[in-house]
Amino acid sequence: MIFRVGLLVGATLAISTAAEADTKAYSKAVQQNCNQDYKTHCGEYGLESNALRDCMDRNGNKLSKACVKALVQDGHVSQAEVDRRKRAAGR
Repeated sequence: MIFRVGLLVGATLAISTAAEADTKAYSKAVQQNCNQDYKTHCGEYGLESNALRDCMDRNGNKLSKACVKALVQDGHVSQAEVDRRKRAAGR
């Protein structure tokens, strides 16, 4: 029984670590242009974490234009998705 629990914990840690490794690092442009947005909306989340990415996604309509532009240029979000969200918000 202990072996099974240990195996399950080990497998879970391996999956979590692999998922974190798959996240794309933020470029210097994103770091510079999104710094204030991060502090204002998502500062409680660790840098480069999936939780931060989810938070920024949830707050996408509140992000500065410079931040959104940097995220698009860096490939974190597509321009089509930005345009879709603007249409949905009536902007």
